[in-house]
Amino acid sequence: MENLQVTEWVQHFIRQQVREGDLCIDATMGNGNDTLLLARLAGKSGHVLAFDIQEQALKNTEDRLAREGLEKSCTLFMESHEYMSRYAREGSVSCIVFNLGYLPGGSHGIATKAGTTVRAIKEGLKLLKKKGLLTLCIYSGGDSGFEEKETVLSFLKKLNPREFLVIQAEYINRPSHPPIPVLIIKI
Repeated sequence: MENLQVTEWVQHFIRQQVREGDLCIDATMGNGNDTLLLARLAGKSGHVLAFDIQEQALKNTEDRLAREGLEKSCTLFMESHEYMSRYAREGSVSCIVFNLGYLPGGSHGIATKAGTTVRAIKEGLKLLKKKGLLTLCIYSGGDSGFEEKETVLSFLKKLNPREFLVIQAEYINRPSHPPIPVLIIKI
């Protein structure tokens, strides 16, 4: 087994979830890695909605999708993920992906925040169809993320266990605040 990064671990479960024709959301498009994966998995009959507040993230993702010929499979929004419910119906989304923190290679001063992230997760949970999957890669440490991590984990612990299965994993032998992967399945 390879030394898996948190995003690769979560992508394993995304690959098990998403099927041809699915509607998916990349709540934090960043450099477009998850947007591209979701587009490939959902195929030509599926669609991906992707959100980020940074113009550079939108440009990076547009370029990545264009190189793969998948730009028509996605709609990109330079808008906060907390507004995703404006673009999808309740119970219509197969998979929603969050990578919290800041844009890799971008300014550490622009990062996801606890309040908008929790609002986005709440909206996302409504949008998920039955047996839908919402994934989170929670980054904290250094100059960002501690408040967001604690707020998000506290919120997740209170989700109704009859409605959602929440699985949190952790790297127990890595120093310096390793990322936390979380899977939420709508029951």
